[in-house]
Amino acid sequence: MELRLLLTFEKVATVLSFTQAAAELSYAQSSVTGQIRTLESSLGVELFDRLGSRIRLTEAGERLLPYARQIIELTEEARAAVVEPEEPSGTLTVGTMESLTSYRLPPLLEYFHHRHPKVRLALRTTIGDETRQALRQGTYDVGFLMEEETEHPGLESAVLAVEPLALVAAPGHALSDSPVTTAGLTGQPLLATEPGCAYRDLFERELTSVRHVDFMEFGTIEATKRAAAAGLGIALLPEVTVAAELAEGSLVRLDWEPPFTLRTQLAWRAGKRLPAHARLFVERARTLVAEQA
Repeated sequence: MELRLLLTFEKVATVLSFTQAAAELSYAQSSVTGQIRTLESSLGVELFDRLGSRIRLTEAGERLLPYARQIIELTEEARAAVVEPEEPSGTLTVGTMESLTSYRLPPLLEYFHHRHPKVRLALRTTIGDETRQALRQGTYDVGFLMEEETEHPGLESAVLAVEPLALVAAPGHALSDSPVTTAGLTGQPLLATEPGCAYRDLFERELTSVRHVDFMEFGTIEATKRAAAAGLGIALLPEVTVAAELAEGSLVRLDWEPPFTLRTQLAWRAGKRLPAHARLFVERARTLVAEQA
């Protein structure tokens, strides 16, 4: 089995598309198809079921995939052990989320832009389960998580900071002058971003014990903040995302403490030896996020 064939197989198995794999590998699609057929011929098995315009791994393909990934990672590790460039370089695909991209990552992106221009950061916006799955599959090199749990099967992670949350509303809101209990939120209109966001899901779980939960969804943090400032309801958001509005007075913080704690984390696939530019990214993320917290 040639390494280049395994590299192509791993990419096709990850994205489940010959067309997308060809684009990401900078090959003609016919070259990708030919390499997969060569690999199948050398092994004497079919690795993919062709289902019209779709493909999926066969049982043999499923068995080969973890070995292919291990061989690829060991090859990269051996190369890095022998020749590690003085100047970090390479592409790093990073799973992130709106709150971090807009409010936590600019100093980190600026640092790499000015100090390490040979490192290309490719940001992909996903949350929660999508990010974890992409890390396990190798689609992302590293990924940011904002979760209550710090143990994630199949992943290693580094906790960067505890992420404070703020329950916010428009100035003059009826609940703004006294402490608020969870029961006291009964009857209040609730605003939120999309499902799957950890703080929204935990807030919903907490409220379900005292009331039926029906969120008015706005998709993005920015839209949710504007709706809250317009008096449409209350919203639980990361404190860093509403700091400017709280300072200028367009939003007020209600006196309610979440009974759960979120931690911003950086994760990668367990057992994966991170290359130099990825290790540098993790180290700088630890430092810069800790300074902001």
